[in-house]
Amino acid sequence: MATVHLRIGDLVWGKLGRYPPWPGKVVSPPKDLKKPRGKKCHFVKFFGTEDHAWIKIEQLKPYHPHKEEMIKINKGKRFQQAVDAVEDFLKKAKGKEQGSDGKGETKGKKTSNKPLKILEEDDEDLSALRDPSEKPVKNDPHFHHFLLSQSEKPASSMEVTSKRLKIIEEDTSSTSIQAADSTAINGSITPTDKRIGFLGLGLMGSGIVSNLLKMGHVVTVWNRTAEKCDLFIQEGARLGRTPAEVVSMCDVTFSCVSDPKAAKDLVLGPSGVLQGIRPGKCYVEMSTVDPETIAELSQSITTRGGRFLEAPVAGSQQLSNDGMLVILAAGDRSVYEDCGSCFQAMGKSSFFLGEAGNAAKMMLILNMVQGSFMATIAEGLTLAQATGQSQQTLLDILCQGQMASTFVDQKCQNILQGNFKPDYYLKHIQKDLRLAISMGDMANHPTPMAAAANEVYKRAKALDQSDNDMSAVYRAYIH
Repeated sequence: MATVHLRIGDLVWGKLGRYPPWPGKVVSPPKDLKKPRGKKCHFVKFFGTEDHAWIKIEQLKPYHPHKEEMIKINKGKRFQQAVDAVEDFLKKAKGKEQGSDGKGETKGKKTSNKPLKILEEDDEDLSALRDPSEKPVKNDPHFHHFLLSQSEKPASSMEVTSKRLKIIEEDTSSTSIQAADSTAINGSITPTDKRIGFLGLGLMGSGIVSNLLKMGHVVTVWNRTAEKCDLFIQEGARLGRTPAEVVSMCDVTFSCVSDPKAAKDLVLGPSGVLQGIRPGKCYVEMSTVDPETIAELSQSITTRGGRFLEAPVAGSQQLSNDGMLVILAAGDRSVYEDCGSCFQAMGKSSFFLGEAGNAAKMMLILNMVQGSFMATIAEGLTLAQATGQSQQTLLDILCQGQMASTFVDQKCQNILQGNFKPDYYLKHIQKDLRLAISMGDMANHPTPMAAAANEVYKRAKALDQSDNDMSAVYRAYIH
């Protein structure tokens, strides 16, 4: 895609983090406001609000060429008011170039005495970008999807806007359900009439449940820490008192917890899933665990007459919030098909990989590669520093070469900014490395790179980095 060159005074659509595009104008920043280090961006004033933000250039689009597209996909009173403000601005401008500081917008109006409000990508106070008819949802980043694009609820769940998907049969005997539109904007999802249960509201589970509710599914939730259920209840979810109760109330129950022990305790423990399983009930294990755990859970569920599917997800908290996960499924094919609308709501694509255990194996391989790669990135950044090279320049070069990716950019930015807010817990990637190494041992296959990376993550855990993002493995090299 050709680079769009923007200058002061240009009208744009600016996308801040995971929030929908909003009309704005490129303006000059205050003299005392420094540009974010390492970011190629413009300072944007949003129409209809008092907000400003630094927006990366790749998140900016010229206003006029994309006007019809944006108006079509975004709804809400605040959004319409912002578009009206742009049109009013254009009429007053009468085709003349406006001043670079944006004063032309407020000519003849009383200047606001309010201090300049600058939004950040993780800003939790985005009330100006939220439709006033919506319920305020505070203190939980997983609920920020209730912004302008979702501000006007559909008359029925049949009208919910989301992804348009297609099914692709592959020669490998796996089936892939992929988003025909990777922007997750066009098309529609018809939610299943089956009652959905969900156990586990962590980094991944919270985003998944949010999207299931947003797309019109009937969802009953349970979490070990019950307080985490409250926000979901406010948005229409039902509450289950125990895992067994959720399973008994629902047709299909998903679980997404931290590790094999937690997964087995959820099924086999007191008031666990197994006590609620009846013939025909479906159980979908989304946790990243080892194949042996999947075999044990599958046998336990099917012995009681239940139907079992494993469906671990590849992605991060951000991708979970955005409904852009990749689902790897295996087990009962009919359950996979019954979960079609659920997978469409939570992911951009899903793959059916055959018998139970195959998805666990594939997921561990993927996370082994990702974890090893992250450790190598951290090693490269610290070696650059040790040899007197610029870490920022290294990142700039990486992002211009064959290894350029959102993953590289985001994780390196985390490191350079010292921001290790978890998007995928370091302790979980270390767990996945350990399980992958064990799987290699059982297959008598060498995993020397994963083994070396695992030692670095163990060192990072010893430095109290377990609950930070996986990019915090960097700290293992500097201590």
